[in-house]
Formats: sequence, C-alpha cells, structure tokens
Amino acid sequence: MQPNRRRFLKTATTVIGSSLALTTNTFATNPNPKADPLDEILARSVLKKELFPDPVIIDRLELLRYQNNFICRVTSTDGAEGISVGNNMQLQALYPIFSVRLQPFFPGKDARDWEQLLEEVYVYKSNYKLQNLALWVPLATIEFAVLDMLGKIVHKPIGELIGEVHHPKIAVYQANNFRGKSAEESIEGIKKQVKESHAKALKFKVGGRMSKNADYPAGRTEELIPLVRKTFGDDMTIYADSNGSYDAAEAIRIGRIMEEYNYDFYEEPVPFDWYHETKEVTDAMRIPVAGGEQEPSMRNFRWLIKEDALDIVQPDIFYFGGMIRSMKVARMAEFKNKSCIPHISGSGLGYLYMMHFVSAVPNAGPYHEFKGFNKELPLESATSSLDSKDGVVTVPTGPGLGVTVDPDYIAKHEAV
Repeated sequence: MQPNRRRFLKTATTVIGSSLALTTNTFATNPNPKADPLDEILARSVLKKELFPDPVIIDRLELLRYQNNFICRVTSTDGAEGISVGNNMQLQALYPIFSVRLQPFFPGKDARDWEQLLEEVYVYKSNYKLQNLALWVPLATIEFAVLDMLGKIVHKPIGELIGEVHHPKIAVYQANNFRGKSAEESIEGIKKQVKESHAKALKFKVGGRMSKNADYPAGRTEELIPLVRKTFGDDMTIYADSNGSYDAAEAIRIGRIMEEYNYDFYEEPVPFDWYHETKEVTDAMRIPVAGGEQEPSMRNFRWLIKEDALDIVQPDIFYFGGMIRSMKVARMAEFKNKSCIPHISGSGLGYLYMMHFVSAVPNAGPYHEFKGFNKELPLESATSSLDSKDGVVTVPTGPGLGVTVDPDYIAKHEAV
C-alpha cells in the first residue's frame, strides 16, 4: 500500500478494528479451503429474523403520491404499519414499475423472509431484466417501509435489525456540485455550505461528468484542486468526485495533482462500468480510489472488492436496492480491510436511510455524505434534532426509522 493511501485508511482500519479480526479468524479456520470467503459472506443473513418469533404477513402494500412526493405504506395482517419516502426524483419516472412489477408480489408473504423474497421478486415477471435503477429504486422504497414496520413491531431502530449499532453519531462531509461555474465561483459556494454545516470534511466535483476528458468549464479542475486546499487548510479532509469524466491516463494525471495537495479520496475517476480501467487507476494512485454509486450488480461489486479495484466502496442504498444488499457489500469490504462510505441519493429521506445504514456498518468511513436536510417534509424525531451540530448528526433511536411524518401530510397523498 502506498503512503498517501495509508494516510486515509489508518482511520478506517481503526474503525474496523476488532470486528475485522473476528471475521478474519472465522475464515482462517474454514474447513473448506476451496470456498471463497466472499461467497460465504454473501450467503450469511443480514436481517435478524430471530427477533420475530411470529410471522409478519404483508396484507397491503401501497404507493401514495402527492404532487411529486411518493410514500410507500406497508401493513401487516396484524395491523402493524411502516412507511417510507421514496427517491422522488427517480420515482417520477419509475412508479409504474413499482405498481406493475413489484406491488402484486408481496401481499401474503412473510416479511421475516425478506432476503429470500428479494431473490424471488428478482425473478418474478422477469424483473432481473430491469436490473439497475429501474428495479432497485422501487424495491428499496418497499424495503425501507418493511424495515420501518419491523422496527416498530420489536421497538428497535433499523440499525439494530441489520447489525449492531457501532455509530450512534455520524460525522458528515459537505457535498456540492458547482460544475459550470469558474473555480472562483465554485470556491465561494463551497465556503458558504461548509459554514452552514460546520463539516470537517468536504467533497466537490471535478471534470465534466462522463465527459471524455472535457472540463466544465475548461481549466476549472486544475485551478480548483489547489484552491480548495489553500482555502480550507491542511486540517480539512477533502474528497473529489469526477463522475467518470476521464479515461485512465487522464484520471491518473488529475489524480497526481490531488496527491500533491494531500486529498483523501478520489471518486469514480473513470466511467463506472470501466472495471479494468478503475483497477488500473487504483493501482497507480497513492490517493484512495472510491466507487460503486452506480453499480447495480452484486457480482460486479464482488469483483471490484476481490480484485482490489477500489479502496472504498460506495453503494447507494436506493440505487442498489436497499440496506440488506448494501450490507453484504459492506461485509465483503470489511473482510478485505476496505471502508464503506455509501452514496446518498439527493431527494426524499435518503440522508436518513443512509444514517441508519451507516450506524450498523463497523467498517464505515470517517465521514459520510451530506447534502442538506429535506425541509419540505413535515416530520419530527424525539431522539434526534435531525440537524448537523459541528459537523455531526445523531441517528434517531426510536422504533423503525425513528421519525414521525405528519399524518395530515400523509393524508394528502392518493394511491397511485
């Protein structure tokens, strides 16, 4: 491992700590030497079914809409209820897939069997042919409502349903996107947002987004990389995201500039499905390389982790189909001494689902994505201010999602 990468990963290694040692020892005594440890990790259950001695049969599954906000509501035959707020930007286009390809499958099923149901609904109506955001965003929306219902049944927060709570408070990094603006305009926007959140880490955009090496505007990236470090000083943790802007050679050239200014990770340097080129960049860099926001395939994540093509994995819990699948990615990363820093979808309550997920990830990175809280949804929590205090957010500890959405607001929604 090269020196700069070690600089970032020392924090993650401390976080992983004893849990990694336990995992490593488990597989060191594997009686079947031909079995791949990553496959054994994928075979292990995530949802704690033992918490539910009695069946939880799904009676109704609804998708409700008010203007461009979508709420999923699930109700059991015993009257338990859970809700989720969808990724509204995506569901405006994808709600027919929810209604036609997913909604009919779940009534009558036992929610305790969720992991098996994920396998079955993947095949139902040949849904596997839709694999990507088209399938996974609606399915994640359903999963979050189911987890909310299950948490309310046993009076536990979601994190305790999918693991142990390692991180009751989460330090955030301030994410932004000022592409199209000059370096000087971009830095002013970044300064304003960091001041509001008091974050001790930040991430900004470089390149032009899947732009075949073009910058937007020209020359912005090479001017902005040193300017961000100069503006915020050596104590600020700084990440940069290219959104697949470069081929491997240009990605390495830009990465060398980041290394000169001691950046802490480099996200998606080449297009997300350029797997071998991603590994080429990772092998060449001292700065840790992050990726996985766009990845829909568990098998491809397995390859990226097994082949050390990424240092940091970033499943998006909406885009990847929920917390259960994402936790399997985090576990594979843990085994390979890698951090998990999930991407957050920027609408609905994505930030809140991300926080519950991260709370249960032992190998979570030091900072997690923050794009500001959704102030349009009327909700409250008795256990969290749902705000950033000196760059740290408290994860709600109430049952399920740990928040209450105003019933009058929910009543404005109509069934899709």
